[in-house]
Amino acid sequence: MSANLLVELFVEELPPKALKKLGESFATVLADSLKAQGLAAADAAVTSFASPRRLGVHVTNVATKAADKAVQQKLMPVTVALTADGQPTPALLKKLASVGAGPEVVPQLKRQPDGKAEALFWDNLQPGATLAQGLQKALDEALAKLPIPKVMTYQLADGWSDVKFVRPAHGLIALHGADIVPVQALGLTSGRTTQGHRFEATQATVGIDAADSYAAQLRDQGAVIAGFAERRAEIARQLKSAADALDLTPVDDDALLDEVTALVERPNVLTCAFEQEFLAVPQECLILTMKANQKYFPLLDKGGKLTRHFLVVSNIAPADAGAVTGGNERVVRPRLADAKFFFDQDRKKKLEDRLPGLDKVVYHGKLGSQGERAGRVTAIAHAIVQQLSMATLPYTVDADDEFKVLDSKVKQAATLAKCDLLTDMVGEFPELQGIMGGYYARHEGLRDGVAIAIEDHYKPRFAGDALPRNHTGTVVALADKLETLVGLFGIGQLPTGDKDPFALRRHALGVIRILVEKNLPLDLPALIDAAVPSFGELITDPRQALLGFFADRLAVSLRDQGYSAQEVDAVLALQPARLGDVPKRLEAVRAFAALAEAASLAAANKRVGNILKKVEGELPTEVRPELLQEAAEQALAAAIAQVQPQADTLFDQHDYTGSLKALAALKAPVDAFFDDVMVNAEDPALRANRLALLGRLHAAMNRVADLSRLA
Repeated sequence: MSANLLVELFVEELPPKALKKLGESFATVLADSLKAQGLAAADAAVTSFASPRRLGVHVTNVATKAADKAVQQKLMPVTVALTADGQPTPALLKKLASVGAGPEVVPQLKRQPDGKAEALFWDNLQPGATLAQGLQKALDEALAKLPIPKVMTYQLADGWSDVKFVRPAHGLIALHGADIVPVQALGLTSGRTTQGHRFEATQATVGIDAADSYAAQLRDQGAVIAGFAERRAEIARQLKSAADALDLTPVDDDALLDEVTALVERPNVLTCAFEQEFLAVPQECLILTMKANQKYFPLLDKGGKLTRHFLVVSNIAPADAGAVTGGNERVVRPRLADAKFFFDQDRKKKLEDRLPGLDKVVYHGKLGSQGERAGRVTAIAHAIVQQLSMATLPYTVDADDEFKVLDSKVKQAATLAKCDLLTDMVGEFPELQGIMGGYYARHEGLRDGVAIAIEDHYKPRFAGDALPRNHTGTVVALADKLETLVGLFGIGQLPTGDKDPFALRRHALGVIRILVEKNLPLDLPALIDAAVPSFGELITDPRQALLGFFADRLAVSLRDQGYSAQEVDAVLALQPARLGDVPKRLEAVRAFAALAEAASLAAANKRVGNILKKVEGELPTEVRPELLQEAAEQALAAAIAQVQPQADTLFDQHDYTGSLKALAALKAPVDAFFDDVMVNAEDPALRANRLALLGRLHAAMNRVADLSRLA
């Protein structure tokens, strides 16, 4: 017989930031265990429940007993199991007893090869687990594998027994249809009762009639929306409705929405407001304090500017909501007043006047102070401007169109970029570093380009974040990230496994994104070379390790963008110094791979590479026309002479797709060469000439990418 199954663990308030993962893990592990034991079908529907005071799961079509299963069990080698005359040894009888069998099964045992010897095997029918047995195992697994952020220890009612769990547990439900399944967990025995909302429930204790009535009974009798996703959707709906009524938009923040969903069981969105005077404070400060400290949803106008209105997600729905809204407005007022005070106080001191204070702030024990770091960032930024001014490809700077003006702005922005770390506002809200520096720079009347650069120099802060908006910010952001990477790699602080305390992977991806998406005419190795001298004797040379790190990050990023491993491998095998070229090279490789000639040329290229690798000593480079004896090698030499200049011209114009497509004309002569010509001729002169011809072919074919990687 099968029926739907419900399991609920009723606990004290769970940590809100962990609730979503706890609910998903509890449901997934328990259901997977039931499926593995044959108690639930592989396609059984699994519904997760997670509210501030409960974790639950509903699984469809769970059997009362799993089907018996035929299994073959290896016992031991024949030489150990049987005597010379075929009688069972004591070792075999002991082994049989351990698996629940006696001497009577000996005639049923099978002799089968097992490696170089023979072993005895026993075919038997293993009884399926009962639901009580299987659910107990599944429940134990689900609790053991919960991603608990921090375990707490509490005593059971007997006053003696200790239990370690995320929060004290007070109830356990296990219903198969309408029947209770006898299981235990955390000192609790399963039943059918749970608790509803602390204040809104129509009855304090809710008796669940059957597995399928759980969600409805909790909603109707307990005033609880048990499903995390359902509760989240209801909050989002109410937020939109309340905002639409004011023709405003709530701040879009999935993490905040998840956290609020984990704080309430019966959401009720209310509209509040604060005094107009607080809008004089930068809106980032007000939004952050409302979200981080109060879990409120600020409301923005159509232009994205903060308004005085905000939304509160309450866990109660009183007839008169005035007390709730008034209380929240009183609570937020001191927070906003603090922000205004910090902002007003910070503006009394210039950023430049804070510079000496940076020398007293430790950046890293082996790399000195924030003041020393600011000096290094400034030096690296200057070197980047120098490289831009001497780049082969033209790079147009600001309207002034003068690199000396850009250099002046970069120096000022890089010098002042870290000064806001010493302000009261950033001390209270570290997330605002850079942003507040931009506000204070504008207040002081610094050039807007400098203020924007100070604000943007941490960008991109995360995946999908915007890049710096101007040239000055771009240079300072590159310098800041390179200083971090070179310095920490130089003292051996490399990421390991999933541990990356200094966010070096994020910094590397930021450098990659800036170089690629802004298509800067800068070589990555040259940038690293320019950054290393600013550290003096503080570090050991990190160049090789850092270039490998960048290559790994770039490969992962490109694969995430949809390029195949082969395409990425072909392009990165050449270690292109200018990352801005990489997307064009990848598109060229993709276009080449679509040609009818591609497969044959890639295979030939791989063959050529293998031949050239085996050459001992220096590879011959001069092709002597008089030694081209075979028609096929003469035709190949003529084809290379015709195609290579065309391909090289297109390459130099950065038309990588055209350059690779030009190689298609080489297919026929290359195929004919390998069909008709013996490369390793007995005559040393002929052999050297043919190797030189293949060397020229290999060089012509592999300027954009290593085409052999496509074979």
